[in-house]
Amino acid sequence: MDHNSFAHMAITALLVASLPLSAVWISKDSNKYRKLVWVAVFLTFDLIVFGAFTRLTDSGLGCPDWPGCYGAANPFVAHEQIRAAESLMPTGPVTMVKAWIEMIHRYLAMGIGVLIVAMMGVAWWRWFGGRRGKANAAAFARRVTPGYPTFLFFFILLQGAFGAWTVTQKLQPIFVTGHLVLGMSLLAFLAWFGGREDQLHAAMPRVSPSQAARLGRVRVLAALSGVVLLVQLALGAWTSSNYATLACTEFPTCAGSLVPEMDFQQGFHLWRELGKTAAGHYLPFSALTAIHWVHRNFAAVVVVVLGLTAWQAWPVHGLGKHARWVAAVLALQLFTGVATIYFNYPLAIAVGHNAGAAALVLLLTMINYRAKYLAAPAYQ
Repeated sequence: MDHNSFAHMAITALLVASLPLSAVWISKDSNKYRKLVWVAVFLTFDLIVFGAFTRLTDSGLGCPDWPGCYGAANPFVAHEQIRAAESLMPTGPVTMVKAWIEMIHRYLAMGIGVLIVAMMGVAWWRWFGGRRGKANAAAFARRVTPGYPTFLFFFILLQGAFGAWTVTQKLQPIFVTGHLVLGMSLLAFLAWFGGREDQLHAAMPRVSPSQAARLGRVRVLAALSGVVLLVQLALGAWTSSNYATLACTEFPTCAGSLVPEMDFQQGFHLWRELGKTAAGHYLPFSALTAIHWVHRNFAAVVVVVLGLTAWQAWPVHGLGKHARWVAAVLALQLFTGVATIYFNYPLAIAVGHNAGAAALVLLLTMINYRAKYLAAPAYQ
């Protein structure tokens, strides 16, 4: 990719980021930095959903190189190469539509990267400028911590690297799975940062003594829910990246049995090409069945643990709204998961299932944060 194309992509990323940055700047919110963080959360959620759309429409290789498209900044410039590839294989992986879907996904990701750079820059500027001449420098340092947005900056670089490997390694499942899990993790980290900014903006209420014991149980269950959800996200990503969603086309049985024939060794061998075994042979259908079956049945663990968390958090002041949303999204996830099987993997429902997973990540992050700091002073 030449310097001109790279410069054009950088300008595109700045233009994409300029819209949310302008919205933050002209907003009437008194705490624009807090607004910026939550705008980044919103756009990261959108990026995850659009990433699911990109994957589910088989657009991940719509541009078979990275970061551009045939070395160009956008599909307009690479029109001839894309049309040539499309004429050889009309259904893809390279078509004009898929190229645009893939590049829009990349532009949005780069735009979020610019927002995180802005967060980091503002945080360091406030930190250096605010500490000079302040008698309460220690208290100020607790309020303005540039370390967290700096961590987010390096984390999104790692996420970008996995995005590049997803393309250059031709959708190798381990990289697709890692890319999705890191995207969900970025959403959680940004939401945690947003929770901290909320806490600094307005102190959280203290819980009553009668709710203190329940709050302790919520903290344990919420942390466990985070771990369980992370495992399920990885299993779901592994299912999707291996195209194993329709390995079982009935529910609750699979191939007429509760425990069908399965090849766990081949299905969960991590380092292999898409659709191939570690030895380079075609992946047997029993391996796809094993992948689907594990993801499907681990969902029961997710329902139990997250359901208990929502039940315990429901009556706690400051957590009830989030708990109700967790219960609602959890029920919706069950519906979309089963509907995906019964209706033969419709795109809208499959994208909705991924959006529900992202919503659970967001809600659980907020429950974990608020449960940890609910009874704490405004600045901790």
